[in-house]
Amino acid sequence: MGFSISHAALRLVSGAFILNSGVGKLSLEKEHAAGLQAAASHVIPQVKDLDPERFGKLLALAEIGVGAAVLAPFIPSRLAGLLLGGFSGGLFAMYLKTPGMTEADGIRPTPAGMAMAKDIWLVGIGVALLFDRRHRPRAAVQAKLAAARAGAAARH
Repeated sequence: MGFSISHAALRLVSGAFILNSGVGKLSLEKEHAAGLQAAASHVIPQVKDLDPERFGKLLALAEIGVGAAVLAPFIPSRLAGLLLGGFSGGLFAMYLKTPGMTEADGIRPTPAGMAMAKDIWLVGIGVALLFDRRHRPRAAVQAKLAAARAGAAARH
């Protein structure tokens, strides 16, 4: 597996963003944690059963873990994309299911939903990392090059 500048750029911006968000939530006030918990309960109803302070700490640790994994160069890009896609898919589902976040069409954000709607870029990055197929096995690349050379030689 080779180093990809495009993957590094995608992983750096998304991983640093999520990591910073998680670190910021380590000192979350109970009221703020309760608000985030209420929004999250629209997607995962079981979070209602947690104490808001515990929910806030778990959310912070989850964001730190996802952000650190996305940033870690020894984690394969597809695995980083899977983590990022799962995490950001949950954020986007929370946006779609929280009352007042979308217009009547259920997609376009209201002014209140704009902050959550912008996280769709994380979904896109996760999908890009997960499904990028540029890293083909060496034998397949060599076979394609040989076929291209043979085709070029036959035309001349």
